[in-house]
Amino acid sequence: MSRPSANGLRRVVFWRHGQTKWNVEHRFQGSSDVPLDSVGREQAAQAARLLAGLRPHAIVSSDLVRARQTAAPLSALTGLTVTTDVRLRERFGGEWEGLTDTEIRQRYPERWASWEPLGGETLAEVASRFATAVQENAEQLGPGEVLVVVSHGAAIRAGMAALLELPEPMWRRLESLSNCAWSVLREVPAGWQMRGWRLLEHNAGTLPEPVLSDDR
Repeated sequence: MSRPSANGLRRVVFWRHGQTKWNVEHRFQGSSDVPLDSVGREQAAQAARLLAGLRPHAIVSSDLVRARQTAAPLSALTGLTVTTDVRLRERFGGEWEGLTDTEIRQRYPERWASWEPLGGETLAEVASRFATAVQENAEQLGPGEVLVVVSHGAAIRAGMAALLELPEPMWRRLESLSNCAWSVLREVPAGWQMRGWRLLEHNAGTLPEPVLSDDR
């Protein structure tokens, strides 16, 4: 059963999915529906045991299978139903999806340098849809309750940066998330001059792990 935190401030946990075969092969996954591999499933089970200690009130996941498979063990431990939201999907990679980093660098050198997928989404587009989805779900929380958002590396970083109201040139100051690592935002206490969210914890849980991600 979930229990509100003592200070009454809502928290959002951003949990990246576990490892996939494409992560290991350094392939751009984007919206491709790639499942977890055996390592990823174990990562999810291990992380779920830690995250269950936060006593979350709700779990919302990207609809892609690697995110849903990651959310499943936390759902089993907490008894919470996982809802899905397509807006939490990874950045669509256009012509890059399924290609390795080496293939992208060779075929699209200029776009590789700026990390802008040909025919794909911009980070600003990803950030907007992701942040909107998170705000809508967070608004359903009561005081002190915890929402777990299960998603993807690039989508989480862009969305978190937008929720923190960082200017886009600073978004890459946030480190990419490792597989099955998580970050936590906490709402700003009432009465402060600033409003919104503050970064409480970043890239926690599985460090030191290599970052195998569509993010850069």
